[in-house]
Amino acid sequence: MSSLSNARSSAQRDRRSTAPSHSSSARPRLTATRADERDRGEQRSRHSQHPSLNTTVEEGPSSGYQRANHDQPKGEARRSERVQLTTRESLSVRRRSPVKTTRDSSPEEEPRHRERERVKAGSRAGAGSSAGSRREKEQPKASWSPQASLIPHTTAPLASRVSIPPLASQAPESLQPQPLSQLTSDVQEAAILEDLLFVFMGYEGQYIRFVDSYNPSLEKDRLAGPGFRILSGLAPNLRDLTTTMLKMATHYAAVEAFVEVQSRDEFGAVNHALCAAIRKLLKDYLELLAQLEHQLLTNPTFTLQVLHLHTLPTSHMLLQLYSLAHEILRKNSMLEDDLEDSTDDLDDVENILESLREGGDLAPGSIPGKRVCKGGSVLGLITKRLGSMAGDPAARTLLTSLLRDASRPYMAMLNEWLHHGGIKDPHAEFLVKEQKSIKRERLEEDYTDEYWEKRYTIRENDVPPQLEGVKEKVLLAGKYLNVVRECGGVDISKEVKDVPKTFDDVRFLENVNAAYANANSSLLELLLTTHALPARLRSLKHYFILDRSDFFSYFLELGTSELNKKARVVNVAKLQSLLDLVLRHPGSIAAQDPFKEDVHVEMNMIGLSDWLMKVNSVTGIDRVPGNLDTYQTSASQPFSSIEDKDIIGFDALSIDYSVPFPLSLVISRKTVIRYQLLFRYILSLRHLETLLVGSWHDHSQERSWRHRSSDRKLEMWKRRAWTLRARMLVFVQQLLYFCTAEVIEPNWKTLMGRLDGSDQEGAESREGARQVNRTVDELMQDHVDFLDTCLKECMLTSSRLLKIHTKIMTTCTLFATYTAHLSRVLLSADPDLSIPASSSQTPQQSNSSSVIYDPTRFARISDNLQKYEDNFGKNLRILLDVLNYTAATETVVLLGLCARLSMASEGSSGGGGDLSAVAGVG
Repeated sequence: MSSLSNARSSAQRDRRSTAPSHSSSARPRLTATRADERDRGEQRSRHSQHPSLNTTVEEGPSSGYQRANHDQPKGEARRSERVQLTTRESLSVRRRSPVKTTRDSSPEEEPRHRERERVKAGSRAGAGSSAGSRREKEQPKASWSPQASLIPHTTAPLASRVSIPPLASQAPESLQPQPLSQLTSDVQEAAILEDLLFVFMGYEGQYIRFVDSYNPSLEKDRLAGPGFRILSGLAPNLRDLTTTMLKMATHYAAVEAFVEVQSRDEFGAVNHALCAAIRKLLKDYLELLAQLEHQLLTNPTFTLQVLHLHTLPTSHMLLQLYSLAHEILRKNSMLEDDLEDSTDDLDDVENILESLREGGDLAPGSIPGKRVCKGGSVLGLITKRLGSMAGDPAARTLLTSLLRDASRPYMAMLNEWLHHGGIKDPHAEFLVKEQKSIKRERLEEDYTDEYWEKRYTIRENDVPPQLEGVKEKVLLAGKYLNVVRECGGVDISKEVKDVPKTFDDVRFLENVNAAYANANSSLLELLLTTHALPARLRSLKHYFILDRSDFFSYFLELGTSELNKKARVVNVAKLQSLLDLVLRHPGSIAAQDPFKEDVHVEMNMIGLSDWLMKVNSVTGIDRVPGNLDTYQTSASQPFSSIEDKDIIGFDALSIDYSVPFPLSLVISRKTVIRYQLLFRYILSLRHLETLLVGSWHDHSQERSWRHRSSDRKLEMWKRRAWTLRARMLVFVQQLLYFCTAEVIEPNWKTLMGRLDGSDQEGAESREGARQVNRTVDELMQDHVDFLDTCLKECMLTSSRLLKIHTKIMTTCTLFATYTAHLSRVLLSADPDLSIPASSSQTPQQSNSSSVIYDPTRFARISDNLQKYEDNFGKNLRILLDVLNYTAATETVVLLGLCARLSMASEGSSGGGGDLSAVAGVG
């Protein structure tokens, strides 16, 4: 009994000796870690909300600790206690995620585990209050109150309106996660898996953050895509795999920002359709992330490698979208590396000026210096990338789908233009540009065909590759239908059916060609049949080319007194009434013309030769035919600098012709200007012929010219004057015949043949019937070519020929006027018809027509006649030389004129007999 009591007392002494040693060795370590334990407890409670990290925590060797205390000596008990404390530290450090007891732990270990938890809770309660109060005193708690707010509306209706969340780097220290270096490899992988799902959606994770240089509030940074960094301590194999997958997160964030930016109103319908197609792909991407999250939560075998394999196809898709988005952004000059290349300013100045003229505001896409890639440019970029992806079937499938969806609004605009002749292009992205400031009402003042050539033009830089080969047909088809529509020939309310909706439709080109053929035939029928274009052209020929000029000769006779005045004092209203009287005369050919009401008289205050010389000196029309219309912009304005104040009515007389729409497209102001030039030239030849014929008539009727004088020198002078007059008359008559019979008539027949399809080039035979195979633009060009050819072959477009021709015409006009006043001079120079100065008979006693003989008069008129002969002969020889050269190098038809004018160059004083006879016949 005593031995038993001794054993109990020794055991109690052992326990008492063991307890002080235990408390003295364990308490300092426990006290030092109480604050850390409290923080880790808070982290455990926070991470317990994420059941995805179901990491099993292995228990240390603490289960056999009590057994070891009773069997080991004191020194060994102290070592065992240190081992236990180390085990506690490892347990507390590994509680990154909610700690769960291993499912395979034995039932005997459960009470020990609960006991250990109670010990830890008691130690935290004892040291937590003092350590916590001390920390609060030392470090004030950082304020952290992140809030979400709504941002204002933008022109992108589907853009996110939630404010940007704060960066993870700005969170207080108490919310920062436990370092990766203190986690095992399995826990690191679980944490990185959870982070990646957030990062893939564009958010930061706990261990994966944005790089410091990235600012989500800057649009350029969002469009370029965020860069990500992984906190230090991650295992190298996990880091490499994670870094590879982070590229997909960068691409997704950049593409999402691209969709929000390009969905704004100023980027056009094609960009909107492209963004809608990309948004569908991003929705599929988010559905994939939801499925991956489900796998993470339910599948214990889901690893980082499995995640990488699941995201490989999607990563490739996002890479293609990212590359396409960056190409479009570079075109828009919205990336930093393209700021230096954005000097392509003032590309759309005409649209800006037009918008300002109409009182509109500058749209964001039309600001000078800011390029906007939209419409055909976007389709061109997609097509270019599609062509470069021949070896990548997945990329080709993706880009084909994007091109199909993006081209739908463009095809809607194209079909509206091709089948209705209208443009519904609020964002200025269609290949055809409309200048609304150029209106149909300005056709009466349009000297450059501005309405037809500039109202609708092609945006050369915005033509999709699919339309590059048929862009001219697209432009003309819409222009033709637009004219027909304005004349009421197109039902714009009728819906167009059975037309291709996308670029990849096999009927795409067939639709363009069919629409072009239909529009061309509709407008040709409207011009040729409904509005009688051939009859209009014949009417123009009657009035301007004077092929049936009986009415005009009568008009000139009636208006001679008015036309002999200075042009600035001519009564135009009187001339107009005389012309109307002549045109309505029952015996006139023009009385049956239904278009005679459209003819008007006008006075041009600049001479014909001065006008043509001005045109030739400015544009060089003899070298570049057809440049006359380029000069008309200034020619239509008052010619104050070259206005001839002494010009008479005959030289200033011109007529104008009013043409209704749509015939004014073919008979435009620039063609009427050409008709007026031909008219004034032919009128000048007719007027000069009238003057010379009137001079011949005076020579035949006046006594001083008919009397055969005894003075042989005077008779020879008369013959020289008759010869010179005859040569001039032959020159004018041959020139007039050449211009009308050998230039205008053949070209007119060619024009009419091409107009009605009687020539082989303008028609084709189909099933025995002759079909016109011409377009309206070719018809318009044929009309202009006809007039330009007539001007050129009439020597009105060559400055060299024009100068010489003007000198000869001036000489002839002066001579005709001069000889009309020589009758009284000849009386004083003829000794048979005048009274000698020594005679005592006064003029009153003799015949009233007798004058005193003056022998010095003959010398003066002989010198004057010699000057006229020399001047006319010299200029005529120069003209023939230039005509021969021009006929050999440029215009062969002038050879016939050279042969005809050689007759006028023959004979001087000795060979004038025959020419006098010819003149007498004339």
